[in-house]
Amino acid sequence: MSVKHCNIKKKLRISICVLLCLMLCLSGCRADRASKASRSGDSCRTVYEIFVCSFCDSDGDGIGDLNGVRSKMDYISDLGFDAIWLTPVHPSATYHKYDVDDYRAIDPSFGTMEDYEALLKECHDKGIRVYMDLVLNHTSEEHEWFRAASDYLHELPSGWEPDTSYCKYFDYYNFSRQALDGYTYLEGTEWFYEAGFWSEMPDLNLSSEAVRAEIRDIMAFWLDKGVDGFRLDAVTAYYANDTSANTEFLRYLKETARSIDPECYIVGEAWTDRDTIAALYTSGIDSLFEFPFAGEGGLIARTLNGSSRASDYVDGMVWAEDAYGRANPGYTGAPFYTNHDMNRSASYYPEDNGPVTKMAYAMSLLMTGNAFVYYGEEIGMEGAGKDENKRAPMYWSDDNEDPDMCAGPPDADEVQMKFPPLADQIKDKQSVYSWFKEVIRVRNAYPAISSGTTEKADFICDDDVAAFFRRSDTEEDVLIVMNLRGQPARKDLSTLGKDFRLSEMLCTGGEKITYKKSTVTMPAYSIAVFTRR
Repeated sequence: MSVKHCNIKKKLRISICVLLCLMLCLSGCRADRASKASRSGDSCRTVYEIFVCSFCDSDGDGIGDLNGVRSKMDYISDLGFDAIWLTPVHPSATYHKYDVDDYRAIDPSFGTMEDYEALLKECHDKGIRVYMDLVLNHTSEEHEWFRAASDYLHELPSGWEPDTSYCKYFDYYNFSRQALDGYTYLEGTEWFYEAGFWSEMPDLNLSSEAVRAEIRDIMAFWLDKGVDGFRLDAVTAYYANDTSANTEFLRYLKETARSIDPECYIVGEAWTDRDTIAALYTSGIDSLFEFPFAGEGGLIARTLNGSSRASDYVDGMVWAEDAYGRANPGYTGAPFYTNHDMNRSASYYPEDNGPVTKMAYAMSLLMTGNAFVYYGEEIGMEGAGKDENKRAPMYWSDDNEDPDMCAGPPDADEVQMKFPPLADQIKDKQSVYSWFKEVIRVRNAYPAISSGTTEKADFICDDDVAAFFRRSDTEEDVLIVMNLRGQPARKDLSTLGKDFRLSEMLCTGGEKITYKKSTVTMPAYSIAVFTRR
């Protein structure tokens, strides 16, 4: 055999080996991705927000805890939720824990690190993601960083300039010798510190490279434990009145988290107008909560109380998807209706005995993206006024001896509930609970609802009826028609031809939707879901 032929065969063998290695490598990568996907999934999620101290008590001390949350995972899963967001679980002197003493520990009233790890495992075994509340705008004044900086300034002679080589923590916060806006006097010194929310919540200096390194380590600590993502508190307050700086910091957080875990999900609390939300999306952050739709003054409530048209609700969704998508083509919406800082939705409609409250949450749940639901909303809990009232104990039952019931936040008023406790609602097919479960079932049954793009159905929309297609390149398109008023509605759908069929009916009362000869007749406060034949 010639040398030339030997070289050709040798090259051929090398090429085949390289090709086989590449195939094995790609196969392994696909397997790794499939393994992670089997735990967390790739579709949009339905997320249950849990204010831990008020949810479920496992040890009889009246305080909700991690084992209490774990004991209710079957309940949460059965409702159709596939993710949970826990409000802060770190050590803190307050009941709400938004002033963190230690970012790497669990508050003893909630349990232990082992309890948290057991909850993570339980959730992941059930295919449920866990999102951690990450409070970065400020710490507690009892945090070791602030105590060290404070001690240093108390010892610093008058007129001397601080030296971070002696105390690096001076650079962790924003100190000034002047009483600037939003600053609090540090007793016994000639210094003031920024504390935009409260004197006992000193703001971090988020431009400090040392602080950013700490944040990276904190994120890595929890991601390594199996946390699936973070809810970022108060992202518009990172740099007061500076959207550009806030956007840059969000970009840093997103890139840092992804460098640790490529599948880490981040959703930010941007309690602001939709134009600012669109600007913040240029950071590349996954999600920002849809505040323009939420609360008593949001588009959903305005639509239901008649101050906005049903078609305005559809226009709002179209605008948001277009604006946010242009800012960040990979964004995921984050619709919600209420949270722990808002009056509960049952109080928005004093004369309502159920239908309007039900429809409001359906309008939120049927938006695109990861939908968030505050605990207790699925049974129409009440709670308004001061913050403690909005965080009343989950209304498991009206039995004072029920071991799951929590005492609730200190200083909360007694909250009178409009609707029965869960123990009663779970037996009633017309209850708020049963409605929630059915709406979530429909949301999960048609992936285009959560992952598709909204297209207004102009030939149906008017002041009273909202109608829109949810288009998808990979999933079956759906048409959703909502009667958002207290009177029946009839709509001619002949424009659709025979392409669509009535697949789901969501009715807040006992009447049903009919679809005959291309005309849909809808009772008050009802929703029809059409799919292609």
